[in-house]
Amino acid sequence: MAVAERERPVVRVHKKVRTTVSLPQPLYEEARSCANSNLSPTESINGFFVAAIVAYVKLFKRKQIDAKFAAMSEDANYQKEAKLISEEFSRSDWEALQRFGELG
Repeated sequence: MAVAERERPVVRVHKKVRTTVSLPQPLYEEARSCANSNLSPTESINGFFVAAIVAYVKLFKRKQIDAKFAAMSEDANYQKEAKLISEEFSRSDWEALQRFGELG
């Protein structure tokens, strides 16, 4: 598939900042190879780096959220509140399961 025919990720236009990074040569060469392949969703090595950093930032934020949920699992006050909410909605949850569970 030609480069023009490949789907491109939707990227919002933001002010660009120029920076310099030092990469191990084997990593740079591998990244350049990936960016130049027909499977890359980007047209340039710069686009490849931007896409990689965006993906890493999303992963990092997800790990932060997961860590917060993990902390909640050890929070006695949160557990008490969650149990109360669960008990309050148990009847309606059961009714919904009976009513809509049969559709699946």
